[in-house]
Amino acid sequence: MNQALAAIRSGGMRDIIASARALIFDVDGTLAETEEVHRQSFNEAFAEAGLDWFWDRPTYARLLRVAGGKERIRAFDQRNAVPLLSFAEIAALHRVKTARYAALIAAGGCPLRPGVWSWLSSARRRGQRLAIATTTSHGNIDALLSVALGLDWADLFETIVAGDDVPRKKPAPDVYDAVLARLALRPADCIAIEDSGNGLVAASRAGIPVVVTRSAYFHDDDLTGALLVVDDLSQVDY
Repeated sequence: MNQALAAIRSGGMRDIIASARALIFDVDGTLAETEEVHRQSFNEAFAEAGLDWFWDRPTYARLLRVAGGKERIRAFDQRNAVPLLSFAEIAALHRVKTARYAALIAAGGCPLRPGVWSWLSSARRRGQRLAIATTTSHGNIDALLSVALGLDWADLFETIVAGDDVPRKKPAPDVYDAVLARLALRPADCIAIEDSGNGLVAASRAGIPVVVTRSAYFHDDDLTGALLVVDDLSQVDY
């Protein structure tokens, strides 16, 4: 038995998760392994704009430490002594990237990670409230979940807070603070489900216990302080 499953069975972790009044999910890397689709979308947007930029996997892994797509473009551009792009041009480039992402998701889909649908279904049966707290945009959320969960996917979630809804993105706690305010719940009443160190820090700064499901790009993050760390949510049949 691996250590995560041993902890669940011996420590009553399933009961802790089941007793939460709300589960708050991150999106990218947590609900689905989307980052390779995002990386491809960025590269296609760069090519369409006539830029000679290409983000390989190591480059993209480094840039993922910067929260937000527009912010990543800006960070990459600032390696030049004189940045090439204005803020308006970055915003326009990011809109092209978002359109490419939606098209790629629609064409090939990006399935939910193992255990996600079981968690969502179990939460609904138990009467737990569901929410989303993410750095990504509303457009990206809809592109992914309308394919993965169906066109009525938003009916599953009581509230959805995205990166552009708040002043600061993760690892700042702003998206989680906003979700708590909308749900009118205490942090201790909730559990956040995240995949990265940045997400863990954001939820923890809001006072919310965190379950981490390791994702491809963040597998080696420091996850000290998480309530539980698993490879995927199928390891927790609550």
